[in-house]
Amino acid sequence: MTGSGRPARAGRPTLAVVGATGVVGTVMLQILSQHADVWGEIRLLASPRSAGRKLAVRGEETEVAALTEEALDGVDVALFDVPDEVAGRWAPIAAAKGAVVVDGSGVFRLDPEVPLVVPEVNPHAVRMRPRGIVAGPDCTTLSMIVALGALHAEFGLRELVVSSYQAVSGAGRAGVDTLRRQLSLVAGTELGTAPGDLRRAVGDDTGPFPEPVALNVVPWAGSPREDGWSSEEMKVRDEARKILGLPRLPVAVTCVRVPVVTTHSMTVHARFEGEVTVGRAREILATAPGVVLFDNPEAGEFPTPADAVGTDPTWVGRVRRALDDPTALELFVCGDNLRKGAALNTVQIAELVAAESV
Repeated sequence: MTGSGRPARAGRPTLAVVGATGVVGTVMLQILSQHADVWGEIRLLASPRSAGRKLAVRGEETEVAALTEEALDGVDVALFDVPDEVAGRWAPIAAAKGAVVVDGSGVFRLDPEVPLVVPEVNPHAVRMRPRGIVAGPDCTTLSMIVALGALHAEFGLRELVVSSYQAVSGAGRAGVDTLRRQLSLVAGTELGTAPGDLRRAVGDDTGPFPEPVALNVVPWAGSPREDGWSSEEMKVRDEARKILGLPRLPVAVTCVRVPVVTTHSMTVHARFEGEVTVGRAREILATAPGVVLFDNPEAGEFPTPADAVGTDPTWVGRVRRALDDPTALELFVCGDNLRKGAALNTVQIAELVAAESV
């Protein structure tokens, strides 16, 4: 039976959405309602404190159940959007019960027995899952990797330098709430014109960020790693290497938090194996699945978060050949970090799994 009391749809796989009440889970339910319906029963699972809530999916009100072993019985595919510690505990349990787990956390991404999948780039990898788990990359990696994968398939990537301009929703609801609270404090003021005035106005409660984010940019995202790097920067490097199948690819990353609610942006400097042309690069990007080429600077047309937010593709603009290197391209990319950056990629992987039995 479905959560709405209706019979399960015969012959279609049962789907569980674990973490259905979170920011990404909410977007996931929207996408499941918009995509072609390939699922039988859809179960919505979350922490015990969220049990009993009703959420809409496929036009039906469905009651959220607590995540338990019994709730995973009979599940064919389980989408996980939960904190790392929850995924680390429950994903193997779901897999042991026979479900294919599609996990959006960081726990399994670099596990050699877990494929890291972006359907537009390496869909074949989804079938190689000895642990019964498939991982999706971090939202920052996903902001660029679809466009980069298309260019790599044509030109052969050999070096990557990127800077991110990351939306506060990448830090969850706390990040969004922090920005909105700080904006209310600075609106209509002359703040941002003297050293320390923002910090004094905002106070010590900077939420998940080390500095005020309103009227500011913060050159840090994630947690500390060796030699001054952040966890977010290391994710982009390690995940890009695994997805593209380039384990020794030189990658340099700087992650910056900006006062944008949703949609990450990145500047990309990509060096390839041979000489590249802007014309051919634009042809590739214009026809690549999951990419929108929006690139006419003379007319003021280039991607911004305000364009890309709420949409599925990676938006690409400012396509240029490097001034001093005929093998390198410069790009600016934007991608909604809650859609393709998290929920959409997870749903797309699940749909690849569902198609295996068709």
